Amino acid sequence: MRRLAAALAVALTLITIGPRAEASQSAPGFSTSYQRITGADGIEIGAVVLTPTGQGSGPFPLVVMPSSWGVPNVEYVGQGSKLATAGFQVISYSSRGFWDSGGGIDIAGPPTVADVSKVIDWAGQHATADTSRVASVGISYGAGTSLLAAAKDRRIKAVGAMSGWADLIASLDPNDTVALQSVAGLLALGNITGRPGPEMAALQTKFVTGDFDGAIAEARQLAPVRSAATTVDEINANKPAVFLANAFEDSIFPPSQYTDFFTSLTGPKRLLLAHGDHATPEVTGAIGLPNETWDELASWLRHYLTGADNGADAEAPVQLKSQRGTWRGYPNWSAVGQPSTSYLTKTGLARAKASWTKSIGAGVPTIADSGVALVSGALQGLLSIPTGVATPLVDRSFAGVWSGPAYTSGAVVNGTPKLHLTVRPSAASTSLFAYLYDVDALGIGSLISHKPFTLRGATPGRALPIDVRLEATSWEVPAGHHLSLVVDTVDPRYLGRSVIGSTVTFSSPADDPSWISVPVASQS
Repeated sequence: MRRLAAALAVALTLITIGPRAEASQSAPGFSTSYQRITGADGIEIGAVVLTPTGQGSGPFPLVVMPSSWGVPNVEYVGQGSKLATAGFQVISYSSRGFWDSGGGIDIAGPPTVADVSKVIDWAGQHATADTSRVASVGISYGAGTSLLAAAKDRRIKAVGAMSGWADLIASLDPNDTVALQSVAGLLALGNITGRPGPEMAALQTKFVTGDFDGAIAEARQLAPVRSAATTVDEINANKPAVFLANAFEDSIFPPSQYTDFFTSLTGPKRLLLAHGDHATPEVTGAIGLPNETWDELASWLRHYLTGADNGADAEAPVQLKSQRGTWRGYPNWSAVGQPSTSYLTKTGLARAKASWTKSIGAGVPTIADSGVALVSGALQGLLSIPTGVATPLVDRSFAGVWSGPAYTSGAVVNGTPKLHLTVRPSAASTSLFAYLYDVDALGIGSLISHKPFTLRGATPGRALPIDVRLEATSWEVPAGHHLSLVVDTVDPRYLGRSVIGSTVTFSSPADDPSWISVPVASQS
């Protein structure tokens, strides 16, 4: 099966790129070829090479494009052809362990990262590439690989990292809660399209046999060297111009780990966030269709690799797109919204503090959840169909529900909502899931943001204050709508630890009131 996948990748590549183009010397174009490039430890990498034609003899600035998880090198040929026509030498390749590239999948380990440098080396010797002007660009797995490579290779002057990760554990095990659907999907796709290396094989053996704690412990050991957040000082020392893009509803690599990473960067940087699920804001651009994310990235590459005076460096570094399609720009992440704090009362959200307690049963699902990984966010981003809930039907026996007053003139929830809440579990392990909804006059809510939080090793009956950062968003709340917070103990997207028959008591002590802070921005 794996050999067949590799053979299919080669065939698909050759069919897609077709014969070498015979472009007119007077008209900008490009030629294509399929190459086998020697990787970091001698493995062979299957690559599509796109070379500018009719644009002089070069050398041309180089764009290296590692493929996404489970996707072959033809992934970027559509966008690569545009970049080559614009005067960039482009190499799009299948990541190590997948399709027609050798080796095993090492989950963006050092060999996968070193492959980027080997491709750059090859381009300097065998292509018309200027290896002093290099960008590494990718989606998802290619994005994470590109960021890690920028910490190791000073030749990389620009990075385009779309729908990627900077913190692997924060992405796949947020607040000690495994993103079950996403992890299972990644493992399955990796086995179908590639060859798991020792690291992946060990992890998935624990995962499929139910040793989830063992899998998490092993992942925590592997994650630091595979997370750009760990190497941010090296990236800052190398000073590449970093372009980040992600989707607010990304079910694999959620946006807040990117906003944290963006804030820690000190060189030229740009952050674009729009609604959708994993890779949906940019996937159409990869195959060559019109796409605003790729258009912005292309301008970024022209400026930082060729010196083009196109204003890419003058635009607001943070660009957020609301669910209604409005882009808003900000100078930094802290400027996207001003916190507006409401205190949790026993039944609602208010400006005044109140002391109260409320108990719910744990381990029983309610109709409130975060939707289906890779589906629900895509529906929101592509068709404006939100993950919804009828808030009056949320069973208050198994969930806490707090609603605020209606907005008289609407509001823009912009940034990262934060929740502070005191909980007293009756079991040692309990998972909590916080959902923030935009609710209309009929009680129909649209999911704005959510976040899981798992308590492990808690002392049953002991009250604990917890702080939860929900995922970043940009959401326009219409006039007449209100916000509702729901907290329950089960969500099918995640590997929860709540025990059926146990309870959770929410409270708001007088000396430590419970609250939610919602960042609000101007609607202009």
